[in-house]
Amino acid sequence: MPVPDVIVPAEQLGRVHLVGIGGAGLSGIARLMLGRGVPVSGCDGADSATLASLRAAGAEVHLGHDAAHVQHADTLVVSTAVSEENPDYTAAVEAGRTVLPRSAALASLMPGRRVVAVAGTHGKTTTTSLLTVALQAAGADPTYAIGGDLAATGVNAAVGAGPDFVVEADESDGAFLVYDCHAAIVTNVDADHLDQWGTPEAYAAAFEEFADGLDPDGFLVCCVDDAGAAALAERQRAAGRRVVTVSARPGVSADLGPEALEGTTLWAPGAHYLADALAALAAGEALGHPRADLLRGLGAYTGTRRRMELKGEADGVRVYDSYAHHPSEIRGDLEAARALAGEGRLLVVFQPHLVSRTRIFGVAMGEELAAADEVVVLDVYLAREVADPAVTGALVAGAARARLDAARDDAGGERVRFEPDLAAAPAVVADRARPGDLVLTLGAGSVTEVGPHVLRLLEAR
Repeated sequence: MPVPDVIVPAEQLGRVHLVGIGGAGLSGIARLMLGRGVPVSGCDGADSATLASLRAAGAEVHLGHDAAHVQHADTLVVSTAVSEENPDYTAAVEAGRTVLPRSAALASLMPGRRVVAVAGTHGKTTTTSLLTVALQAAGADPTYAIGGDLAATGVNAAVGAGPDFVVEADESDGAFLVYDCHAAIVTNVDADHLDQWGTPEAYAAAFEEFADGLDPDGFLVCCVDDAGAAALAERQRAAGRRVVTVSARPGVSADLGPEALEGTTLWAPGAHYLADALAALAAGEALGHPRADLLRGLGAYTGTRRRMELKGEADGVRVYDSYAHHPSEIRGDLEAARALAGEGRLLVVFQPHLVSRTRIFGVAMGEELAAADEVVVLDVYLAREVADPAVTGALVAGAARARLDAARDDAGGERVRFEPDLAAAPAVVADRARPGDLVLTLGAGSVTEVGPHVLRLLEAR
């Protein structure tokens, strides 16, 4: 979907209809438009708590897709998952309505605000959330748009009274290149979405273009524990950009290290969570807020949905859910989960996301999963792609077994299971779990449904 050369402010879009309004991106845009007084309607394939919340906020929400939905709309907003055959989309095009991709719709809400974007391959949602709550604690009251619901507020976006707009800036489809930003955080640059970018070099170049577009009077925060972000920081600093570096590793040369958070208890363990908090702290200070106020917000943060989210406990087994779908993310979440598990075992249910990503990273995914005590791998969540019989969850499971075999673990074959039937997974996990264990469901797709079913089975036994 092309981005228009001129993006008008949201108040000039008329009545806006969002196709896929229940998704993480479009639901946030809908909330912000409603908060700005823009009339909003939308549709989605299935009902959800998100849709109920949007209805309560004043949106006209339909289930299913129908050309009649756009009869009174002036502007249509679509997500990347919407096909050209979608009836809402085809009707809008035939009627000559303005059609915007989500990036342009979000950009329409930015004029008049000081935009601070959070970009990076991993950790965007958590870092955006942390920066939001830190600024709130400092009295800044920012507008925010996050790729997940804040546990404290139950929503992923809200209009604030302050001048700042904190936005999660997605690189998967180039959306972050559309925004006019004052400043940014880049958590890491670790090649992903190569179906969009083609090569790791092109992926890294997109982040360079993103940083080049920042306000000359703004700043860039980079975590130098990641080689890609460190290289970006070095190049941008050499070009005259104000750059603030952070590191979660003691002794690493950076402007802000782990000692800056001394005395502050974070919501979850793990080096990558520590790095996210440091990046949020650095950005908050660069915006002019006192460290003490920002630290109070970071310490009060209670998490974001689907980011190491505790779903519950039954029969002595805790169940967490997280969004990790890249090898680096898997490694980080397993590190955090292992710390949370303590003396208990770690059982992981993983669902690969996208055929293209699994084709490229499937072996690395499996090798990282081998760090768990028990692994159940589901089949690939297809999202916007078609199935490939040569690229399934069996590829990931096989790599996990191979890693265990290489470590001469005789129980490797029993510790890893490929389960292509999502509906069968909860029983498989519940049968393996015992008191003291921690179950972690991982992936960007429907694997999030597994945890509640596991809890019900554990409660019943």
